[in-house]
Amino acid sequence: MKLFLTLLIFIVLGHSSYAQKFKQERYKNFDKRMFHFGFMLGFNSNDFTVYQDVNAYEQYGLKLLENDAQPGGQLGILTTMKLGTPVLRLRFIPTLSFQERLLRYTFEDTVLNKDEIGEERVNSTNLDFPLMLQFRTKRLNNFAAYVLVGGQYSIDLQSQEKASQNYIDPYVKIKRNDLQGQIGGGLEFFAPYFKFGIEIKYSHGFINSFIQDNTNIAKPINKLYNKVWSLSLIFEG
Repeated sequence: MKLFLTLLIFIVLGHSSYAQKFKQERYKNFDKRMFHFGFMLGFNSNDFTVYQDVNAYEQYGLKLLENDAQPGGQLGILTTMKLGTPVLRLRFIPTLSFQERLLRYTFEDTVLNKDEIGEERVNSTNLDFPLMLQFRTKRLNNFAAYVLVGGQYSIDLQSQEKASQNYIDPYVKIKRNDLQGQIGGGLEFFAPYFKFGIEIKYSHGFINSFIQDNTNIAKPINKLYNKVWSLSLIFEG
């Protein structure tokens, strides 16, 4: 995420310097239209906010539970509506996203007198329906910046919420449906016939997605909340 933010800063500074010299506005009619359509391509970094049982060590011998972010990708179709003024818009981007999260367990093995380490990967293929308010600056020649705030409803098409658990080789169960809050920001560059944007966004679940089914890997966990960082390229006409 530090790399993403650094990239955005360099783009802003570089393009602002360029915009001071270049005065001809491209795509002048963009802000006159109420609706705009386009598509989004991007990649994401997925993780959990983990709340483990406060007595996980005493009851289950769990010494450490780590969560590591994993990369994924996303593709979406964009619709934007102007709300009276070009600086305020309503954005809807139905998105297909591919996500993976990693949980790493370290259990104490008193019999062998050593730690037992195991990993559980939680994969998801999500249909996301984000609805966001976009607050945009006025155009500076062919450049603008914006911030986003909103939320989304997600359906995990790969969820095994209702599947039978394998107690010999158990897996972490998460719920099929989720609600998430979102914040973000981006930069827009106007070409003659379309607008190109680069956007960074953070999403965090409101709902505990974890399903407790009393397996050895589930018992030490109390709650899991989905969280996602995403970097997207947006093309809008």
